[in-house]
Amino acid sequence: MTKTRKSTITRTTRETDITVTVNLDGTGKANVQTGVGFFDHMLDSFARHSFIDLDVKADGDLHIDAHHTVEDTGIVIGQAIKDALGDFAGITRFGHAYIPMDETLSRASVDLCKRPYLVWKVDFRRDKIGDMDTELFKEFFHALAGNGGMCLHIENLYGENNHHIAESCFKAAARALRMAVTPDERLGGKPASTKGSL
Repeated sequence: MTKTRKSTITRTTRETDITVTVNLDGTGKANVQTGVGFFDHMLDSFARHSFIDLDVKADGDLHIDAHHTVEDTGIVIGQAIKDALGDFAGITRFGHAYIPMDETLSRASVDLCKRPYLVWKVDFRRDKIGDMDTELFKEFFHALAGNGGMCLHIENLYGENNHHIAESCFKAAARALRMAVTPDERLGGKPASTKGSL
């Protein structure tokens, strides 16, 4: 692939103003400012382990709660990744990863097929981690998959520490995506599909 796989997307609503830049061929650099501390930590980890350079500036209605900021950030990151992938041709397409983190084990599988779907099998024992509601993790990944054209499955197989559960899910999704977006020269720039297109 000779195309520069970068994209910048801005989305502005009455609830949020978000700009995201991604570089699929980066080194995992992250510059993330959402105003939600634990979410910033997760996105930094996501960038580092996917090797996708990620710049996120989100200004949301945090005086209400973090829901709009987290969900809309997922929307814009998904749109930026999809835009950077272009026609999705020549990429490995599928990716998967198991991530252990102390007592916790999580796995993620992704198909970059332009048919968005999320399977989320993750339970938390607490309502919050830091300043972030744990129910928002699913909202983020649902928005990411839906706008990124991803079929994404994330499961926590076991674990006790809620921080470990959340972080292992983000790292697993990142590593799976890192595999899926990687170009495969054997495809000759064509989609990895028997249909000839995605």
